[in-house]
Amino acid sequence: MNMQRRQFGQFAAGAALLSSAALVSGVHAQPKKPQAGTEYQVLDPRATVDAPAGKIEVVEFFWYNCPHCNAFEPALESWIKKLPKDVVVRRVPVAFQDSFVPQQRLYYALEAMGLVEKLHVKVFTAIHGEKIRLEKGDVIADWVARQGVDKSKFLEQYNSFTVATKATRATQLQNTYKIEGVPALGVAGRFYTDGTMARSMERALQVVDALIVDVRAGR
Repeated sequence: MNMQRRQFGQFAAGAALLSSAALVSGVHAQPKKPQAGTEYQVLDPRATVDAPAGKIEVVEFFWYNCPHCNAFEPALESWIKKLPKDVVVRRVPVAFQDSFVPQQRLYYALEAMGLVEKLHVKVFTAIHGEKIRLEKGDVIADWVARQGVDKSKFLEQYNSFTVATKATRATQLQNTYKIEGVPALGVAGRFYTDGTMARSMERALQVVDALIVDVRAGR
């Protein structure tokens, strides 16, 4: 499933975490064809894409504090490793309220420094495993410094116009996709699905697989 907007203030109480093993299993089995309007939505108007011509863009919308996003990450990583070369995945941190913006900036600062591969999962682990509240800029910067990153260089990126612009664009994209909860997946600026619509994130990945085939075929 995914985390709905109304849950964000109370997510810690009894959040149902999904098993990573259950998420991974069967993703590439032969599923039934997904139905528009039930398992996914068609976007109108379409969203902008960053992928170059000839590539199919898949967007994962996430929030570091979301337990479902944390649980989904291993399955997503496994799925990404098996993707064909014409598919590119873009992670987009959401901001349903202003308090989310520091974590948006954290992600884009890591991206600017080439540290997503090294630290993205570690952020989830710090929050959900070590119970560190990475919600304010100073706490975030101190934590990043403890990972061996130059604090001043990180803060330079974190506070930069470029990162602020990317955070703003992320929120605009989330609104274009009409994101109501995370984790959620967008395909080619045209389609949207999530764990609530698809009934599980495992099924959501199957839906995305089918939509990729449709986009590639020009449907």
